[in-house]
Amino acid sequence: MTEALPAELAHVLGAVLSTGEDPGLELSLQMRHLWVQTRCACGCGSADFSLDTAAVAPVPALTGTRVAAEMELFSAGGEIVGEVLVFVKDGYLSRLEVCSWSDELWTLTDAHRILCPCDR
Repeated sequence: MTEALPAELAHVLGAVLSTGEDPGLELSLQMRHLWVQTRCACGCGSADFSLDTAAVAPVPALTGTRVAAEMELFSAGGEIVGEVLVFVKDGYLSRLEVCSWSDELWTLTDAHRILCPCDR
């Protein structure tokens, strides 16, 4: 099932891509051409993307499958509770993953609340 990129996911993806230098800026240009292909069944909010590769060029420096950007998630008490990873495959955005570093499930909604407080 393919769905449009939800605002919450777009905000988190944009926040993580904006933290670094290139290639985050180049990759952010691909965001308007993304769709959600699948979502993780556990409820964390991780998503695999589809991308209109005819509409946007790949980032040539990013070959293979790898993490292109990441951002740690901090609890209200300042502890690191997880992270958000942005993956690319052959220069194209391919996945956003919300990772928990404990038994507590941290979700896309949690990541959005932590990383994008002005969007609430």
